[in-house]
Amino acid sequence: MPHFPRAELDEMMERWIRANRDAEESGDWAGHLKPFYAEDAEYRWNMGPNEEYRARGREEICDVALGYHMKGFERWKYPYRDVVVDERRGTVVAFYGQIAPMTREDGTPYEVDGISGSRFEYAGNFQWRRQRDFFDVGNVKSLFFEMAGAGVLEPVVKRKIHEQARGGLLPGVIRLREQPGICTRVNNFFAMIRIAFVG
Repeated sequence: MPHFPRAELDEMMERWIRANRDAEESGDWAGHLKPFYAEDAEYRWNMGPNEEYRARGREEICDVALGYHMKGFERWKYPYRDVVVDERRGTVVAFYGQIAPMTREDGTPYEVDGISGSRFEYAGNFQWRRQRDFFDVGNVKSLFFEMAGAGVLEPVVKRKIHEQARGGLLPGVIRLREQPGICTRVNNFFAMIRIAFVG
């Protein structure tokens, strides 16, 4: 990986975080973040066991990652809490929160627990070559269960969950390996039941 001046990477993150704040205010994530991706950039995140989202190219990133997948989350806040820069490798690891605009009855916000963040590879010219998000999938699911019970999930988010529950893949999502057959899945389920109750 090429070496980049530390000052340039620091400025890149300042610009990036400022653009993210502008996107939070306007709800237009693609419009504000598109200039920060190289034309051949790649964006990925894991969706849980055996599923991964992958976008290749600036246009696909904007249309799918920042377009389709942000629908229902336009008003969420993603405050950056820590940034680690490695100018020798041209990489950045950033940690941020994921906070819904709705609040519980006690006034506390719905927020994803655990660690959330992104690893970036810098391409130069104030653009990213690669971005890989990471977050605690279990905590995301737990929060969505809680929000569903409170009746505060956005309708578009409900439709996405319904599609996944039916076994469908959301746009850009791939399976990392062949799905096990129904007999294997049933066997695995009852194996875990036995462990939970018998040990």
